[in-house]
Amino acid sequence: MPHRVVVLALDGVYPFELSIPARIFGTAADPDGAPLYEVMTCSLDGRPVATSADFAVTVRHGAEVIDTADTLVLPPFVCGPEGPRDWLPDGIEAALRRVRPGARIVSICSAAYVLASAGLLDGRRATMHWNDAEHFQRTFPDVVVDAGVLFVDDGEILTSAGVASGVDVCLHLLRRDHGSAAANRVARLCVVPPWREGGQAQYIERPVPEASAATTSATREWALGRLGRPISLAELAAHARMSVRTFSRRFRDEVGLTPGQWLIRQRVEHARRLLETTDLPVDRVAAESGFGTAASLRLHMSETIGVSPTTYRNTFRTAAA
Repeated sequence: MPHRVVVLALDGVYPFELSIPARIFGTAADPDGAPLYEVMTCSLDGRPVATSADFAVTVRHGAEVIDTADTLVLPPFVCGPEGPRDWLPDGIEAALRRVRPGARIVSICSAAYVLASAGLLDGRRATMHWNDAEHFQRTFPDVVVDAGVLFVDDGEILTSAGVASGVDVCLHLLRRDHGSAAANRVARLCVVPPWREGGQAQYIERPVPEASAATTSATREWALGRLGRPISLAELAAHARMSVRTFSRRFRDEVGLTPGQWLIRQRVEHARRLLETTDLPVDRVAAESGFGTAASLRLHMSETIGVSPTTYRNTFRTAAA
């Protein structure tokens, strides 16, 4: 039976974010074409909901369908530091109490204000749109706010930064449930990247480089074809025909990570693909992804995605099965 995703639309909902779960999860299918998810949209009372735009949306369900949700998604609505301070609209606490034990709750952007107001984020790591992160942290000091990432997966509760990061977190859940191949297939159909490099740092306001300025994109492509061997910062800078200092600054401005951090993430991603799609021993995966030793691969995978190579491979194969 397909995994049921219930999307709760609150008054003032942002239309773009409201549509993300249906677009991502609703596109996912197994190799035979059978849907992997069932997406249902509801309001607190089953009535039409005003959006943040100049139209309303009609839904087919009321909050009672939350009882059956395997995943509940809360899109953002007009709230946060610039909106009304009523971050727990009438009926929302009762709706959240309907969530079954073991079901997941996902917030997109400012919908995290709802979860934090209900006490669901106390002691947890969470993220928020970089523009509101400081206010969010001041308002909810018991939440561990990480404003540098696109989303946070804290087990049964996930938060995402803002707007298009709703796509990122939904693709992440699809990848977690059914592996990278399924997530990549949906990403291609939706014409979006399967995952985005860097975090929110690359979107924080900063001077825009002049159009004629050199970029590091060609060097990143060059490095991706050489992940299996050591690549020094000096080599990267030389390929880009920049000084090390200029290259490092330009790279961080464009990607939101240092060159070293970016290389590690690319190597971890390459190792994940090898673990998912091949039977190569872990030490061979480590060598082909540029980590050299199985111990180094285990360290970096644990630090980056929180699991060992063996655990990741077993989890993927369970999901794929």
